[in-house]
Order: sequence, then C-alpha cells, then structure tokens
Amino acid sequence: MPPLPDADAATRSFMLDWLERFSGHVREVDYAAARALMHPRVLAFGTHRDVIEGVETWIATQWDNVWPRTADFRFDLAATRVLAAGDGSLAVVVAPWSSTGFGSDGKPFDRPGRATLVFHRSSDGWLCVHSHMSLNRGVSQTSHGNRPVKAR
Repeated sequence: MPPLPDADAATRSFMLDWLERFSGHVREVDYAAARALMHPRVLAFGTHRDVIEGVETWIATQWDNVWPRTADFRFDLAATRVLAAGDGSLAVVVAPWSSTGFGSDGKPFDRPGRATLVFHRSSDGWLCVHSHMSLNRGVSQTSHGNRPVKAR
C-alpha cells in the first residue's frame, strides 16, 4: 500500500500557520479577519448545521452559535496531518482541537473536537474551500459563554 501524500515542508508550514491565524480569530471572535481565509462559497458543516454554502451563511449559522459562547480555541499542531495533491493545487488538513465551553452556571468544561479542512490554491494563494468541525463524542453541544463579537 502506498503512503499517504504528505505535504511538502513549505505547504505544511503554511497550513500550520493558517491554523494558528484562524484559531486566533476564533479566540478574538473576529469574523472579519477569519472571512479573508475562506473561499466566499466555502462548503461547511459542523455541530449546528448540515452542509451549507457560503462564508456569510456559515458565519450566521455556525460561527455566531459557537465563537461568542466558547473560549480558548486552538488546534493541536503537533497532532495535525497535512496531505497535498502532487500538483500542489489541493491540500487537506486533519487536526484535533480544543476549546472551553461554559455550563449554564458559568462553570467551564473541556470542549475538544476535530476538524477536516480542504484548501485550494489558485493564483491568489490558498483558500479554505471546505470545513468540517465537530465535537468529540459525549461533549455537550451547548455552551453558555457570552463574549462580544470583535468584528463582523
């Protein structure tokens, strides 16, 4: 059986940096900055929605339901896998992540999950064209944090 098509060092480095930037935008609840990392017609699904098309719909139906209600989001870069097409046009990132949720009493709880992100590279650079983020089994989908949105 052939090995998985691991990304070259430059692609892996770019993707890990992308994950760090995106994580920072989630922690800051900065939709405006995160929007620039996505294809405008990105296909996404996660805890709160089935497949949706478009970053604006994703913001309204997923990000708004999660980012302000949680804290401390970050990817586990050491455990992240980055695969890439031989021609350098597509990359796939598989990454566990962690965050903090809040019970109705305000008590924090661990909120781990995992993500698969697909990227396409064009003359404009890499953009995320698909995202699937989901919580690990048994983790409460409800969080009662209430942080302000920095930028829409």
